[in-house]
Amino acid sequence: MDQIAHRFVEVNGLKLHVAEIGSESSPAVVFLHGFPEIWYTWRHQMIAVANAGFRAIAPDYRGYGLSDCPPEPEKASFADFINDTVAILDFLAISKVFVIGKDFGASVAYPVALLHPERVAGIITLGFPFAPPGAFKNQFGLPKGFYPQRWQEPGRAEADFGRFDIKTVVRNIYILFSQSELQIAKENEEIMDLVKPGTPLPSWFTEEDLATYASLYEKSGFRTPLQVPYRCLHMVGSEVENPKIEAPAMLIMGEEDYVLKVPGMSEYIRSGEMKKYIPNIETVFVPHGTHFVPEQFPDKVNKLILDFLNHNKHLVVA
Repeated sequence: MDQIAHRFVEVNGLKLHVAEIGSESSPAVVFLHGFPEIWYTWRHQMIAVANAGFRAIAPDYRGYGLSDCPPEPEKASFADFINDTVAILDFLAISKVFVIGKDFGASVAYPVALLHPERVAGIITLGFPFAPPGAFKNQFGLPKGFYPQRWQEPGRAEADFGRFDIKTVVRNIYILFSQSELQIAKENEEIMDLVKPGTPLPSWFTEEDLATYASLYEKSGFRTPLQVPYRCLHMVGSEVENPKIEAPAMLIMGEEDYVLKVPGMSEYIRSGEMKKYIPNIETVFVPHGTHFVPEQFPDKVNKLILDFLNHNKHLVVA
């Protein structure tokens, strides 16, 4: 971890935190986190790709972790995160990059490739697929009481989270999201109530890891994270009318990822429908993997990522 360097880059009027490791002359890989994640989510992957001759870059989105919060968090959008990602590449003078996105980071990674195809050599996403146009209106139905539905309601998550310290909130979310079932609250309960006091953390997630996450969310709070992704989910898949991505791509899913239980999701992923939008995509399922497969099985995920990068690195002019 001491090998990973940290800097702040000023883009779009904000100072954004970027963690990086590897030679500036090496092919670049940008890692985009989800929620409740942060740059630290990619610690295992960053070191592995740097040791294999790549440059790893992992920003905190605006309003997350050590990055500046936008002046009006409730107006933040996926477009801001997409634009910031491209602006970071410009700041670092990187013309072409591999993009790796976890969770809703997929909804940043794919639009970067759609809107700036000349900048993207390949894409890997974990825990979430390419979302077709109108995904959360037409294709994926979110059950009543499911956590994204609850967190879309202004004030509800704030009141729920506000009963606990930030460390407990992050702990509860890691416990919930590492399970294989959907996190659905009854009418008279909140999402935080779904975790019984004393429930242990997943075996692969240490108290030290939790403390790191908690310290970063104590810095940023949850105002922007609740806005993006949850309160602008309706915008996912809206970037272009007829999306088509020609770059090579890979989707890595844990076999026990709760996302596969979202109505319509497993059928969409397993049917090959994504190939209509991304002809060169491969889907890999990790046995026993949960939604946090990069942290749960880092060696397996690192091998998949490195095989993909090495196979396609000729597409990058370092």
